[in-house]
Amino acid sequence: MGARMMVKGMLTWIPGVQRAFFDPSAGGGTGSASYCYGVWMKHLTLLREAGMHDVPRMVLELGPGSSIGTGVATLLSGAERYVAIDAVPHMRPETNVVVMRELVQLFKSRAPRPTAGYPPIDHLLDARLFPSHILDDALLERTLAQDRLERIDHAVRAAALGHPDPMIEYSTWSQLRPVGDGEADLVFSHVVMSQVEDLDSVYGRMGRWVKPGGWMSHQIDCTSLGTADEWNGHRAYSELAWKIVAGKRPYFVNREPLQTHLDLIRANGFDIVNMIRGTEEGGITRAQLAPRWRGISDEDLATQTGFIIARRRGH
Repeated sequence: MGARMMVKGMLTWIPGVQRAFFDPSAGGGTGSASYCYGVWMKHLTLLREAGMHDVPRMVLELGPGSSIGTGVATLLSGAERYVAIDAVPHMRPETNVVVMRELVQLFKSRAPRPTAGYPPIDHLLDARLFPSHILDDALLERTLAQDRLERIDHAVRAAALGHPDPMIEYSTWSQLRPVGDGEADLVFSHVVMSQVEDLDSVYGRMGRWVKPGGWMSHQIDCTSLGTADEWNGHRAYSELAWKIVAGKRPYFVNREPLQTHLDLIRANGFDIVNMIRGTEEGGITRAQLAPRWRGISDEDLATQTGFIIARRRGH
């Protein structure tokens, strides 16, 4: 696996070849309304459990993927504005309209969460496995009113045409539309922060974007994401070998342990309200770690995933 990954990485430096390694279907899970519904239900439910009492008015998502379906789910829950920022343009505009139509039906039927996943939230849901303690009938009557659905539909179609409506804004880091300091009530991501190269800069931006008392919620995948045979084998590569493996791809696994994310979140003005750590047995041993990672804690060495909820200081 290591040799094969290094060859692929070297090929990305050949002019014209990099495009072949850019997978436009990456983040393809969000092309499914059910997936988007489940992601948002998980974040919303765990945020309420952590103390976020109201559906956030302005939501910013990092790495939405092939659709803005998760953002549409926030609007159907009562959010008034959604901003999405991707590393490179994955969004398939034609998918958005289909995903929205299906999401509306999921919300109207109070559909159960699709799959349990990690971390489990069933104990926080009603008998139907729906968060009715958050999205009650009175709230959904307002958020799913016909005139509001038409308003959201207009914004979804505008995004597809490249003429964004202020209700939905989509951009990439290279063509970032301005986000004002203290504008966001919530910033969230789902299995994205493990592929951000400059974590310090991005968490710093979040520290400016989120208003005092506002929230962030991130599920972070700490596995090798297919770059090694072992689930944590990405930390066995030397720095030179990893540089070759990464090549000239537009984004790649950053290998940082969960503790790095926790430290940066705190350093940029947030308090950790809840952190759920998922561990895994097996994988490489401490003796197999590359020099850079030999000081990693036993806890981080065994961490496969983490779900972090934090709140901006100053509330």
